[in-house]
Amino acid sequence: MQSAQMTRQILIVDDDPQMRLALKESIGRMGYEAILSENGEEALVKLREPGREFSLVVTDMRMPRMDGLSLLKEIRRAASSLPVLVITGFGTVETAVEMMKEGATDFLVKPFPFEKLQKTVDSIVAGGVAARTAAPPGEGGREIITASPRMKRIVELAEKLADSEITVLIQGESGTGKELLARRIHKASSRAGRPFVAVNCAAIPENLLESELFGHEKGSFTGAVERKKGKFELAGGGTILLDEIGETSLVLQAKLLRVLQEKEIDRVGGKAPVPVDARVIATTNRDLWKECAAGRFREDLYYRLNVFPIEVPALRDRPEDIEALAGHFTDKFSVAAGKTIEGISENAMAALRAMKWRGNIRELQNVMHRAVFLARGPVIEEADLMLEGIAQPASAAHGKIRDMERDLIIETLRGVDGNRTRAARILGVSVRTIRNKLKEYGENFS
Repeated sequence: MQSAQMTRQILIVDDDPQMRLALKESIGRMGYEAILSENGEEALVKLREPGREFSLVVTDMRMPRMDGLSLLKEIRRAASSLPVLVITGFGTVETAVEMMKEGATDFLVKPFPFEKLQKTVDSIVAGGVAARTAAPPGEGGREIITASPRMKRIVELAEKLADSEITVLIQGESGTGKELLARRIHKASSRAGRPFVAVNCAAIPENLLESELFGHEKGSFTGAVERKKGKFELAGGGTILLDEIGETSLVLQAKLLRVLQEKEIDRVGGKAPVPVDARVIATTNRDLWKECAAGRFREDLYYRLNVFPIEVPALRDRPEDIEALAGHFTDKFSVAAGKTIEGISENAMAALRAMKWRGNIRELQNVMHRAVFLARGPVIEEADLMLEGIAQPASAAHGKIRDMERDLIIETLRGVDGNRTRAARILGVSVRTIRNKLKEYGENFS
């Protein structure tokens, strides 16, 4: 068991050197290998290193350059199944709950005893291994789940054009599964054995995107200490996904047009063009034709990309998928949490169907993740969904968090027969904090 755990790496992200070392020592005592990062940007670099596979990310929330919430969103975009454990102070539980809504696996309130950390980490890692084992081979658990006739036709169409070299433009709202469809096309094509390289054009700063796509030569700019291949070269023989291409600048659009026309790229600082062989799939949540009319997108590039357009419908337009996806996410997250969830109650399912789902599948995934975490029985109930917290005023959301905080303190005190010292030790706060909170709530434990 020990030797098996030693092969599992846990990424620790915290700007406090003492906290990093303390977590490293604790993680090491559990038999895992701890890899350290002092901020979110550095963590993303390590997450993207070829051949590196982490079993868990443990991150602080308040960090310079990139905070824990921003890091979590990037992780969820790039690796939706990678577990993330959030470390928070008692006064920032509200933010921790917000991170749970965004897809964090669990959170710990510091200070916490080693035993609590060990139990949480072991449970998450064991669940993550089980989830990966249960995933279909080669899919990494990122399969398309649909019961919608309309969506099934789109998937069939995508598979039919997979073996062609046609450039595909996938349009649809954020969170509808555009990237999953692009991966499905790649998997069904003759290029399936070659790389699938996804580039989030909206997440990379404009001044770095050209280098990221086309690469650069050594010394071409400050910090270019060696030659770097771009994503087009790394996707050689495979597929490159230009995610949210509508966010690119007109200057970069001109260079992308040349790549599509000439099948070659120019590295930043390079002296000669480099031939590339990558099938291009682009996605966007914008109406590119309207962007062309507004002068924000090149019309010639639009026609080059729009050889085969696919429109992915919003979740509210394919209601058959709500039940199928809710069940899928329940199974997935219950395995990761080590829980036995047998199903979703009729009232809860009715509430899910009544939602508008402005965030589409991504929003539904977050709701079900939270529901599995909150569920106290074998069936997810409507209260576990916390749907009333969606799209409500900030003051109402704050009140809900305040109620959760109150319930946590009261429940802890009842469990220790009102002993404030013991309750404070369990919660990792001072007795004074307990006393002040009780006064705020109008509660009295003598």
